[in-house]
Amino acid sequence: MHHQTAIGGSARMALRMALLHAVAAMLAYAGSAQAAAPAARPALSAPSPAQPIALIAGQGVGDLNQTRSRFGVDATDLGVMWRDSRGRVAMAFGDTYGQGWGGNGAGPETADWRYNTLAHSTDDNLADGLSIDSMVIDRPGHAAQILPGDPAVQEVTVIPTAAISVGSRDFIHYMSVRSWGTNGTWITNYSGLAYSDDGGQRWIKAPAVRWANRDGGSHFQMAAATEQGDFVYLFGTANGRFGDAYVARVPGSRLLDLSAYEYWTATGWQADGLDRAIPVMAEPVGELSILYNTALRRWVALHLDERRAAIVMRTAIEPTGPWTGGQLVAKSADHPGLYGAFLHPDSTGAELYFAMSQWAPYHVRLMRLRLADLPLDTNLVQDGGFEDHPASAKTPTWTLNGRGGTDYGIGNAHSGANNGWVGSTSGWNDLHQRVVVQPGRRYRLTGWMRSSAGNTGGYFGVRRPPSQAVIVEQKFGPLPTYTRLSVDIPPGNLTELEVFAGGWAVNGQDFWLQIDDIRLEEV
Repeated sequence: MHHQTAIGGSARMALRMALLHAVAAMLAYAGSAQAAAPAARPALSAPSPAQPIALIAGQGVGDLNQTRSRFGVDATDLGVMWRDSRGRVAMAFGDTYGQGWGGNGAGPETADWRYNTLAHSTDDNLADGLSIDSMVIDRPGHAAQILPGDPAVQEVTVIPTAAISVGSRDFIHYMSVRSWGTNGTWITNYSGLAYSDDGGQRWIKAPAVRWANRDGGSHFQMAAATEQGDFVYLFGTANGRFGDAYVARVPGSRLLDLSAYEYWTATGWQADGLDRAIPVMAEPVGELSILYNTALRRWVALHLDERRAAIVMRTAIEPTGPWTGGQLVAKSADHPGLYGAFLHPDSTGAELYFAMSQWAPYHVRLMRLRLADLPLDTNLVQDGGFEDHPASAKTPTWTLNGRGGTDYGIGNAHSGANNGWVGSTSGWNDLHQRVVVQPGRRYRLTGWMRSSAGNTGGYFGVRRPPSQAVIVEQKFGPLPTYTRLSVDIPPGNLTELEVFAGGWAVNGQDFWLQIDDIRLEEV
């Protein structure tokens, strides 16, 4: 993509809401209120579980396919992969550059710029890389642009985001990008489907199959496509990398009929339910890819999480969720400028292979994740142990009311290196996080807390977002050592919960609370 990633109770509740501090724009990364804590230092972290195999396209170490000399592809990104109508693995790339490429990132536009390109492979041994057999070309040795622009709108590029084949027809979900922003943001005109009946040589953009970037359609500007039985499931996100994920389903034979799509809503699958679709994954979800994995017997999703500056893996028993909060697969600390995580269609067993992009220099690399190296975690909370997001994160995973933040490696954690904290001499202070759940299910919230000797008003529980009306909570007082707290959440009709841990500072006393290992799981 032609865009730089940046990694880079009633009365008591009313009183609480009246005294809430303004939500901070970012967490204050000072040490917790426990007085003599040493200066913070970065926590030591393990290397990324996923390991690089070889380049798929572009230039750099492990340039297996020599796409520069073979196809005029000096630099490119994405690599959406699917098993195409001819039985090959097809790979749709984003903005692609040739002669005159600047050598770092996208551009310049004069460098033989193509909005998108397409490659094919019959390589079924991925342990040493993914070999490209051919690319769709417009002249010998030159990869062609497969999806044209739209002269009827202001548009800077056309980017493939998902793809699937049904019978003898191939489909690509694409987005029409109106303008690029910064730090993982951009604006689209619409998204749509294109199809090919000749194995990907020629593509037709279906004018009747578009999701306008307004109302409910804004939820499907980027996508992931996968198949189960007679249905194709289309997971959608907003433009950019900070939205929730939604899901629709459609019979595979009717992909080009928008009236056949059903959207997941608070009352189940609904035709004409685009405006009523509810999230199945809480943000931030960027560049999403999903497959069913028989080894785990769960659906597996990979996507970029800008807040954690990492590719994360989420899992669910059903496409509609509940989806886990995500485990780190590849970190920007190991792969600066990473983004995109498009699963190879054969990633259904004990090893996952995926295409990962790096902004600098701007190429696509095959990555391998052995599931044995990443034990399954069913926690629905994102970063419940405060280990994942870097100290430099501008929008951390946990949101703050009042004063607080994260202790990085200063010995205050229950486990690991880090922990959350809140503390003040006045008002209400908490850390909280919105979690998407399935209505009608039972959940249990657990966490480990340690609090100041004068604490008389600590609370741990779940609320209704965005009102913050308490659903269920546990009150606690002084906790001189880390203590496990547990809250059972009765089944209800809510599709979202807000997990929180916090407390009141009263009479000018110094209240502090240390928080770690928060888990929300279905029971």
